[in-house]
Amino acid sequence: QVQLVESGGGLVQAGGSLRLSCAASGRTFNNYAMGWFRQAPGKEREFVAAINWSGGSTYYADSVKGRFTISRANAKNTVYLQMNSLKPEDTAVYYCAAHRRQNPTAAQAMGAIWYDYWGQGTQVTVSS
Repeated sequence: QVQLVESGGGLVQAGGSLRLSCAASGRTFNNYAMGWFRQAPGKEREFVAAINWSGGSTYYADSVKGRFTISRANAKNTVYLQMNSLKPEDTAVYYCAAHRRQNPTAAQAMGAIWYDYWGQGTQVTVSS
């Protein structure tokens, strides 16, 4: 089992920045690629970003590419999502998740079905 706890969400104006953190406990953190997903009211959960076990490979949704950066600190059992140039359409609950593989392909990294463990989510609200 892996327990994941997100933090860092909040209310920010458009154009602002936030950094989300996801602290993991339980099994060895660097056994897992990690991902961030989000879900806005009335919408499906969607992929945001993912990172392999070492941090050497990252994947992004087109909607956040160039604005968001995913990173990880294995010594701290933590994965981060730096979000810059935020837009009102980024408003959602953000979830971190642990992938069942260390080095997923891009398609596997983007698919929610490949993630075995999920956090409880943190709310991000971007005002216009």
